[in-house]
Amino acid sequence: MSAEREVEHLLHRYAEAIDAGDFDAVGALFKHGRIRSEGERGPVTLAEGASAVGAFYRSLVITYDDGTPRTRHLVTNAVVHVDAEFASATCRSTFTVFQQTETLPLQAIVVGRYRDTFHCIDGTWWFDSRTMAIDLSGDLSQHLRG
Repeated sequence: MSAEREVEHLLHRYAEAIDAGDFDAVGALFKHGRIRSEGERGPVTLAEGASAVGAFYRSLVITYDDGTPRTRHLVTNAVVHVDAEFASATCRSTFTVFQQTETLPLQAIVVGRYRDTFHCIDGTWWFDSRTMAIDLSGDLSQHLRG
């Protein structure tokens, strides 16, 4: 499989793990990486490493009786650039999160951008960083704590 496809698979594994409520699997994708948010002065690290990233999502995302957040994360418009010489890659993409609960009808609750960096370690591609920026938001009250 090409490096570009392997990077795209990481994007989709992240979305699948979040939607399954499997925050340990989300964390595992960041074994060699970190989650960041776009701040006023640039990216701010929110969590780094597998256990910290898993704990970060567990503390932030509301899950329901079925163990999931009752969401679907769609990652689109992915533009991947691989630098084979340095075993690194970048990707910019768009995300849309849909949610439905017993009291919330199916709807898009947030739209934003991911700016990701990746590195290849011993032939395996990993997230180096994921910087998230929210562009549009709706009712997040049943998705995120706080």
